[in-house]
Amino acid sequence: MMKKLYYKFLFIPGILGFLASNAYSAGKDRHVLMIAPATITHQSVTLLWDDIDKDVNEYTIFVNGKKVVKSSITNSKLKDLKPLTVYTVRVTGKNRQGRTITTSNLLKFTTRKKGKIINILNYGAKAGGLTLNTAAIQNAVNACEDGGIVYVPAGDFKTGALFLKSNMTLYIEKGGRLKGSIDPKDYEPFVYNRFEGWEMNTFASLINAGTMNKDGRISLENLSISGLGTISGGGERLAKAMISRNGMRSRGRLISLLNCKNVNIEGLKIEESPCWTIHYVYSSKITCQGLTISSFVENGDGIDPDSSTDSYIFNCKFWTNDDCIAIKSGKNPEGYFIAKPSQNIQITHCEFVKGHGISIGSEISGGIKNILVRHCKAGNLIFGLQIKGTKERGGFVEQVIVRDSELRKITIFSALPYNNDGAPAPMLPYFKDFEFRDLDMSKADSTGTVIYIDGFEHKNSYTRNLVFKNIQLPEHAVIDVRRSDHIIFQRVSSVKGIKPKLKIDSLSARIAME
Repeated sequence: MMKKLYYKFLFIPGILGFLASNAYSAGKDRHVLMIAPATITHQSVTLLWDDIDKDVNEYTIFVNGKKVVKSSITNSKLKDLKPLTVYTVRVTGKNRQGRTITTSNLLKFTTRKKGKIINILNYGAKAGGLTLNTAAIQNAVNACEDGGIVYVPAGDFKTGALFLKSNMTLYIEKGGRLKGSIDPKDYEPFVYNRFEGWEMNTFASLINAGTMNKDGRISLENLSISGLGTISGGGERLAKAMISRNGMRSRGRLISLLNCKNVNIEGLKIEESPCWTIHYVYSSKITCQGLTISSFVENGDGIDPDSSTDSYIFNCKFWTNDDCIAIKSGKNPEGYFIAKPSQNIQITHCEFVKGHGISIGSEISGGIKNILVRHCKAGNLIFGLQIKGTKERGGFVEQVIVRDSELRKITIFSALPYNNDGAPAPMLPYFKDFEFRDLDMSKADSTGTVIYIDGFEHKNSYTRNLVFKNIQLPEHAVIDVRRSDHIIFQRVSSVKGIKPKLKIDSLSARIAME
């Protein structure tokens, strides 16, 4: 009888470690409570904690020993705090019977000093959507002191590329909108960037932070881009103009973070990018929370962490014409030898309405590891939750957890019909150590393959060590496994208990449906 394979994944604050062991954790009753990066302000903070017990129905947040707020999810924003004040917080979890069954560590923090507010109107910005306000808004940014807030009031403010700096907040008021120009000249000069895995010069983005260098030096830190307003790019018209001028790969993004640390992007409606919407490269400790992202241009990804670490994406909603999220780490020899992985990335409590997928890859050459997707809901995405690469990439994807979510498709691809130019890396990539658990896939289209798993052509690069446990499928579902080794399916069936059709090619080994 084949030995069963299980994994234990440990949540570690700030680095989200996932360490393989020989059994699932049992009886753990202590949450790991942490502060989301760059979210402490003079009056608020965002807390994150891990989900350790399915019996927890409600969380209570205690501030300085007093019950303050309740939450049904594993994050909460504390508001109405006082500046320069020390607070202690703890989280407990109750079951449906009202009994406290879990608790967290005690966390201590100090709120910030209230910063000086710089209103862009005082620097000559004019609402209405006709005046180009690039210089006025940039002057406001340049005048902002450490800890200050550049304030965008209600109204439409047309602008070209803006360049933010360390230790500041860009705040867009409800009813306020930064509207990107559709003239490519407003995004010059070019900046050194990365696109589809290669470093290159591109048009500047609408919102720019930091300068790129692959040696890892941080160029900008402690930044917040937040509010209740909108950042709207030049969309398809700008995209076509940039392509006409300098080609597909020259387009800027909507928000670009290069070698940044401690950044919070929060609360905004973000739309109409000419290319990828939010892209961060060689960056760490990035928070994306409470965003509504829509993008319908070609290559209109939502959020793309690229060779970046310790990132937290939560409470976001996506409508895109490409991947809703795409985790990347460089392409082929260049990405392989730069060797900067994307790792320790948590995606929770997000809704994916339209798009290609919740994606890892295809640029995986620097490696991708320690990824958590949990408490998410996906609509009819074209590829669902997808992990993808090509034999030319090199690199790896390992230690991925997808749990407690509603999905309609899982795809693991080793060949793709796009972004295949350039020389290959010196070795084949590999996929290994994935856990898919407690998933509702009952709304999947059973006329096609619901779960597709493929590996690379050499046996050492087969996809291996995958566990699928407690997966609810539609009736007559099909699972297709190719070039894979050691794949376990436990309690994978329809609501009525009907097992899926399992197709296994002749190259795969140790595939078990239990």
